[in-house]
Amino acid sequence: MPNKTLVLLRHGQSVWNRDNRFTGWTDVGLTDQGHSEAVEAGRELLRAGHQFDVAHTSVLKRAIKTLWIVLEEMDQMWIPVERTWRLNERHYGALQGENKAEMADRVGAEQVHAWRRGFDVRPPVLTRDDARYSGHDRRYQELEKEIPLSESLQDTIARTLPYWENEIAPALSADKTVLVVAHGNTLRALVKYLDKIPDEDIPVIDIPTGVPIVYHLDDELKPVDRSHWFGDACN
Repeated sequence: MPNKTLVLLRHGQSVWNRDNRFTGWTDVGLTDQGHSEAVEAGRELLRAGHQFDVAHTSVLKRAIKTLWIVLEEMDQMWIPVERTWRLNERHYGALQGENKAEMADRVGAEQVHAWRRGFDVRPPVLTRDDARYSGHDRRYQELEKEIPLSESLQDTIARTLPYWENEIAPALSADKTVLVVAHGNTLRALVKYLDKIPDEDIPVIDIPTGVPIVYHLDDELKPVDRSHWFGDACN
């Protein structure tokens, strides 16, 4: 049997990536650089001969727009696309919108590092009466108690893996070639799972914007080989 192909892609640079702000579930758009990164990702995948059967993305426009651009560059805009909140970026709670450098000046670089990179460390919780609370957004109104107020990477993995098990893995098992366009931390969740990265090692794994990660998987969906580009800080 031929290997099964999964491509993971973090969205292009967003406005708040550029501005060094905690983004999370805040729905910010792409920068011109982010648009260019998406164009190049699509062209790279086209040059490599990838033909996708289905794509999955979040409900945040920086990922959705990246996916649109990639599929347009590949002339594959016709394939089915599934959108889910389970592929949203990690929820950064009350940190969302805060500048990372300014926050480090206020509470210390060590604390900010723990919030960003600690496996099981949650940022300060966002309250439900805060204007930033996602429950005010129509796209999340059916979630009710599932809407996070803050998430660690561990929490993000817990909400992402059910989608892998119920939607992405079955498509791969059916020999469909799958593209997932999402966010730094939801992709770290999938990389951690696929590569069996220990909890203590995942903090140093970063995924750059706009650079495809190609996995070839066996019939048990275990990696046979992969091409990885890690480097930029997740957001």
